[in-house]
Amino acid sequence: MNITKKVVCVIPARLASSRFPRKMLTNLLNKPLLQWVWDAATSVPTFKDVIFAIDSDETAKLIESFGGKYVMTSVDCKSGSDRLAEVMASSKITGDVWVNWQGDEPFLTGKTINTLLQSCDTDKHTDMWTLKKRITIPEQVNAANIAKVVCDAEGHALYFSRSPIPFYREDSKPTPFEQKEYYKHIGIYAFTTEALKKIGLMSESYLENAEKLEQLRFLQHGFKIKVHESDQEVQGIDTPQDLARAEEIAKSLKTTDL
Repeated sequence: MNITKKVVCVIPARLASSRFPRKMLTNLLNKPLLQWVWDAATSVPTFKDVIFAIDSDETAKLIESFGGKYVMTSVDCKSGSDRLAEVMASSKITGDVWVNWQGDEPFLTGKTINTLLQSCDTDKHTDMWTLKKRITIPEQVNAANIAKVVCDAEGHALYFSRSPIPFYREDSKPTPFEQKEYYKHIGIYAFTTEALKKIGLMSESYLENAEKLEQLRFLQHGFKIKVHESDQEVQGIDTPQDLARAEEIAKSLKTTDL
């Protein structure tokens, strides 16, 4: 995909984690999780630069062991996006579009990035881009750990929630699930430089604190968020159980490569 803007990738890798302590130092099939992410990100031709945003000397030593690059950021950053804003302010790297690739997402692909960035050259009034995927499993609609999103006619986010949105008010003839439209939010973002500058100055919002979704801060402050639809599942690692599932995926990928 040809993009005229300079796209850079920042990988936030905060050491503290309440659900999975020190997960950024863990291994996935005998290779550091962060090395999986580094290898995947640096293989994307669209990226002109890739760098970690970290807050720990231990993480720095791990990244140095496989030849990665990093910028030390504050332990007080409340989100990955705040960490991106710090990296931009440091001037260690420069870019026009900044992709936030979380350090616990080892299986993102170039296809996913191309879907994310497909309109970044042509969108005139968009502050950031992200992804959604249609929900086909009924149980996921009510799952609080899965953020849902609804968009306007031009594909800009109207709201994100851990609750089911939209709410289908049923009449005497309920709508079959297959005819309902629910979309899960895929938590990868791309920001314009101007948007990141604003994020560095934003205060937390009450919607963000209520739902524990940082993207609500951006909406509440008036950001235009373009949401492109993806057909790819994303396997993040939030818990030790997720790591076990990720190992099965990694084994299947290694088998495919043989």
